[in-house]
Amino acid sequence: MNKYELAKKINELDGLTNEEKSELLKLLRSQKKYGLVWEDKPEDAELRMVDEMPVLEEVPERAIVSDAPDAPNHVLIEGDNLEALTALTYTHTGKIDVIYIDPPYNTGNKDFVYNDSFVDRENGYRHSMWLSFMNKRLKIAKSLLSEKGVIFISIDDNEQAQLKMLCDEIFGLNNYEATITYVRKTSGKQDSANFAKSTEYILVYSKSANWVASSLPAEEKVTERYNKIDSQGRRYRETDLRKTGNADRRSDRPLMFYPFYFNPASGELLVRAEHNEILEMQGYVEIYPVKPDGTDGRWRWARNTSEENIKSLVAKEMAKYKGKYTVYEKDYIDKKEEKRTVTEHTSWDRKAFNSDNAMMDFKELGFGNQDFPFPKSTDLIQHIVFLSNKRDGVFLDFFAGSGTTMQALIRQNAEDGGHRQCILATNNENGICENVTYERNRRVIQGYTTPKGENVPGLTHNNLRYYKTKLLPRQQTVKNKRALVSASTDLLCIKNKVYTEQTWFAGRKLKPSCARYFDNGETKMLVIYNELTVDAFAETIYNMDVEGKILIYVFSNTRYAYDDNFEDVLDKVELCALPAAIYDAYRNILPEENLMFEEPLDTEENVDGADVAENNNEAQNPNTTNEGQLSFDFQNE
Repeated sequence: MNKYELAKKINELDGLTNEEKSELLKLLRSQKKYGLVWEDKPEDAELRMVDEMPVLEEVPERAIVSDAPDAPNHVLIEGDNLEALTALTYTHTGKIDVIYIDPPYNTGNKDFVYNDSFVDRENGYRHSMWLSFMNKRLKIAKSLLSEKGVIFISIDDNEQAQLKMLCDEIFGLNNYEATITYVRKTSGKQDSANFAKSTEYILVYSKSANWVASSLPAEEKVTERYNKIDSQGRRYRETDLRKTGNADRRSDRPLMFYPFYFNPASGELLVRAEHNEILEMQGYVEIYPVKPDGTDGRWRWARNTSEENIKSLVAKEMAKYKGKYTVYEKDYIDKKEEKRTVTEHTSWDRKAFNSDNAMMDFKELGFGNQDFPFPKSTDLIQHIVFLSNKRDGVFLDFFAGSGTTMQALIRQNAEDGGHRQCILATNNENGICENVTYERNRRVIQGYTTPKGENVPGLTHNNLRYYKTKLLPRQQTVKNKRALVSASTDLLCIKNKVYTEQTWFAGRKLKPSCARYFDNGETKMLVIYNELTVDAFAETIYNMDVEGKILIYVFSNTRYAYDDNFEDVLDKVELCALPAAIYDAYRNILPEENLMFEEPLDTEENVDGADVAENNNEAQNPNTTNEGQLSFDFQNE
């Protein structure tokens, strides 16, 4: 019994006063801990995975395949995101570069569903449920991130404080990067009697200190600061030549304390080594680097540098000090050969990022409020994609909603020539995955017609593959293991990014019940379901000219991958025994299994295929030759 259930029973006890019940609850929750404490109530998805485990099954009729051989393969997963994340622990542990999620905000306004029921404001365990819900998913998310990975999480005031503490615990306080505040709705939302809330937040955490954000091109961020134009049309700004900050005193660099001479009438500016009384008589004023408090400061440039670059300097009267002057540098935006960049700020107030613009973009694709009421701005997510600094990275959004993240990523790829891949996961409540998430990005890829009748061409240099989560029995019987290996082929395709299936292998036609072969020109992958064919495949590969290595996944009742059988071709193959590798990946993710008999995975070092077939009622019983090889799984071309 967990604490949530025990607390419920305490509240229902007869014969106790409310004060006595309160004291009992205090004792129940008395474990000391810095940070968050919540009651962990199992979800329906967790309870399902006590006896079952997820795989991914492709819906081939929904696949969108580009003619371009180098088009990125985007993945859309329909199903509970906890089950989807569990499946991804086999395919993508340590491989995700960027995660962006927009989880339910837990406002109490039917935005957060827990165990198929909306959690309303009156639920005393509302925050505990949400934290339990997020904790499970964020822990898996962290395991999926690469060492240079980063996660962006959208949230509002309802759970921002709790989420910050939760992420500090999961990702580490040292990996906290920023809390971005952006204007979500200019008019604000009247959630309070005193304030109309207009902002939301994006929490940013890195997996480690190795992540570096993209800097912004100057023309996007600082052009407005370079608000002056010279006679040649070059844009510049004026920056004070006085040193500020550290080591800004005359005593720090005495030689960088010297005068300029400026004629306010003519605008002429001079540098002289010695004091010149004639210049003063001619209307020139002396300008020293004096600090606002009246003490002697210093210039940023040495005297000889100022003399050499005098045309880049200008003297002006100081705004707050009548009759006093200082010297400014003409800081040209294009003065360096490399592109000038700046670091992004954490306060975003851009019209393109607000909810009104988000809905306009959504409606432009032919959708309406009834399809998805609160989509995120495509421009907002695209900016995050850019900031992530992963032009060839793998992106994940496991609260995909209307599918904005994939659209934003596809657009950014089109703009900068990137090769980013997007993985989305969402449930299909009210048909949202099929009719909104998938359909939205189908239109983006294949083209669409706006409500005004304008034809928008598709961004066709993209592939999109649609999968559903599928649950299989966890009990490790041979029958269940075979079913798991058979159903895991789509997982293997995602893991290795190879989707092109070949019906022939080395001039012989494959029987799908025996094995399947995938080859996209770069990656070769062979999945052997019937271990009795191992020797036949080994012999075939021995006589093949192989460029690179063939990834071979072979069914094994143990961890043995038939290394001895492939001994003569180990230079041509990379072996993996299934389903042991999948069990290993899921080991720390799945909830504790019901106690039942499990066939051991490590007791046998070698399992002969003939013995497996003889001792297993569920094993196939094919006709074999005298050599023990299959006579009908291969057909000569």
